[in-house]
Amino acid sequence: MQNRIFSFPPIIDDRSKILILGSIPGVKSLEKQQYYAHPQNKFWNIIFELLNENFIDDYAGRIKILNKHHVALWDVIDSCERKGSLDSEIKNEEANQIGELLEKHPKIKAVFCNGGKSYKNAQKILGKNFPLPIHLLPSTSPLHTITFERKLEEWKVILNYLNA
Repeated sequence: MQNRIFSFPPIIDDRSKILILGSIPGVKSLEKQQYYAHPQNKFWNIIFELLNENFIDDYAGRIKILNKHHVALWDVIDSCERKGSLDSEIKNEEANQIGELLEKHPKIKAVFCNGGKSYKNAQKILGKNFPLPIHLLPSTSPLHTITFERKLEEWKVILNYLNA
């Protein structure tokens, strides 16, 4: 097994209303040190469409748009061993301190999980009595082969919390 890989710091500020959780960055994201850097991952396409923003490639600009719309971003896994980018290859994982992050950011009203691995881990980390809703969203990964339109439709649930 390869060396340990590590997640990125959370993208969050005091105005954040929702938290989107992935599992841990893939190979391309780790290379570029950017969330969702693989060109076939549809995360940024979905976010820009939902937020009614013009699509941009500039990563710093993308982060500004997340902040502008009160969207926080992090991963459920702090570190793990993994060959490649598949969640199914994750071994010896250590969890991020999501509960602590949410305590420091009380304006967050819901947690959204980008795919099944992040959802399972979030439920385990936060526990059954966690007071905020935790939503499972279809993964934006190219390996999750439902159509972009269907992914976009299911991701629209985040607007219920951003527009409230």
